[in-house]
Amino acid sequence: MPAVIELPEEIYRALESRARALGKDIVDVAIDSMVNLLDPKTRVEVYLKLYEKYLSEAEELYKRRDLSQSGEKYWGAVAALLNAIAEKKGWPHYSHRDYADIVEKLSEELKEPLGRLFASAERLHANYYHNFLTELNFEAHREDVLELLRKLKAL
Repeated sequence: MPAVIELPEEIYRALESRARALGKDIVDVAIDSMVNLLDPKTRVEVYLKLYEKYLSEAEELYKRRDLSQSGEKYWGAVAALLNAIAEKKGWPHYSHRDYADIVEKLSEELKEPLGRLFASAERLHANYYHNFLTELNFEAHREDVLELLRKLKAL
């Protein structure tokens, strides 16, 4: 069961700054800083639980038409699945660049281009910060992300 903890303001600001620099959620940065203390199998399980959590939150926010927030949660679901896959394969997964590399490697392995679908996830992530997508384009990117998640989940 998730726990709520209080952090000193300085620690929170450091996490927030690191999250911005990595293009990640604060919770992801906090988890990443501790997850390496776990054994690899448990790390994969943690990332898969995060995937389920973020996807569920994304769908709930989407139903409420909070597109900016839901887009960020879809991004979180993609990142969590990429983390799980990379962890299983022993690949680095600490930055946007690592995620792009993972997608390229998986595309080669599957003989299927995943880059366009991943670009849609990045677009939803950027929309969280800048809120520039119309509903029409949000829908198109969301469909791409759901397709990417289906493909990644099958691995």
